[in-house]
Amino acid sequence: MLERKEALRLIGSEPGPPDPADELRWTVSLDSSFVPRDVLDVLALSPFVRGEQSRNRKRNLERVRVDAPLCPPGAVIARSIDDGDSRSILAVGEGWTLRADRWADRSAVLEVNAVTDELANDVLDRATEGAEEPQARSDGIEVGFWYFHPQGPRRRPQMIDTPVWPQIRDNYAGAASDALDRLMALSPKDIRGRLLLLHGPPGTGKTTALRALARAWSSWCQLDCVLDPDMLFSQPGYLMRAATEVEGEPRRWRLLVLEDCDELIRGEAKSSSGQGLSRLLNLTDGILGQGRDILVAITTNEDLSRLHPAVTRPGRCLAQLEIGRLNPAESARWLGGDHPAVSGDGATLAELIALRDGTDPIDSVAETPDAGMYL
Repeated sequence: MLERKEALRLIGSEPGPPDPADELRWTVSLDSSFVPRDVLDVLALSPFVRGEQSRNRKRNLERVRVDAPLCPPGAVIARSIDDGDSRSILAVGEGWTLRADRWADRSAVLEVNAVTDELANDVLDRATEGAEEPQARSDGIEVGFWYFHPQGPRRRPQMIDTPVWPQIRDNYAGAASDALDRLMALSPKDIRGRLLLLHGPPGTGKTTALRALARAWSSWCQLDCVLDPDMLFSQPGYLMRAATEVEGEPRRWRLLVLEDCDELIRGEAKSSSGQGLSRLLNLTDGILGQGRDILVAITTNEDLSRLHPAVTRPGRCLAQLEIGRLNPAESARWLGGDHPAVSGDGATLAELIALRDGTDPIDSVAETPDAGMYL
């Protein structure tokens, strides 16, 4: 019976802890299906896998300058890719390897492998110094925009104009403006329920009300808009990231906004949207939402009676607001005396603005041929 031999080592040296990389079977086979970016992935990962550069650091950038090199001065560019939509480099230096991907939306991702934590952080600092343009000054509020990127969930901050609620209050019908008064005045200690529903016809100002809410709550709540709600609730990792990532200190509440999300909350949502509705409910008052200072606001054009009863049940909603049309009297006050009177069911905010400004849409409508005519 053969005895298991000890690994060869120098006499007198003390055996160190085993390197997990020794147990890896690191083999890469390249064929015609590979593209240059795949090769870049392998080359960037290899030093980390082999344990030669065992420290990894990553950094995301926004508003990247066109002329930013995204690598430290004096670095050697080992590989470079430019496919029109993105540019990538692999840069190397003493004890480190840097992968930098720059995207058409002016965002970038940098990833460094290095022999020490200090060196990895230093390389990242030097590679990103002065790379971003400063955020433009604005009287608005910073809003985060979530979307699913090829490299996973991403949050991109952007300054948006936000109105002050008292200045736009007359844009809303009496019952809606009274309810919005109460909503704007809430503080964290007043939170009862985690879901806000704003429903009503298109053009009534639901999004504008949320922008005003972002300003009214800016001292204690961060507003984030999800651009792809269907992807958010179909990808558990995306949902966890958006629900748990907190920017800065002290800890703030977060309001996730899902606009025009009718298919997720209407009566037949359980059968048509799969697990989306269940995950939404779990986020608002299930296990996932416990201990997280998170609110969800949904705008919809659906009538409240057509929504799923689980969404509108008592205790779940912080607010259910019908943002409707202004009645004829309210419309007349909004327009003033120099415009034609509004009759019937009143008007939406969008219709009133069009009447006030005299803007007609650019359209082309074909005339309907007389009955009995043939082509």
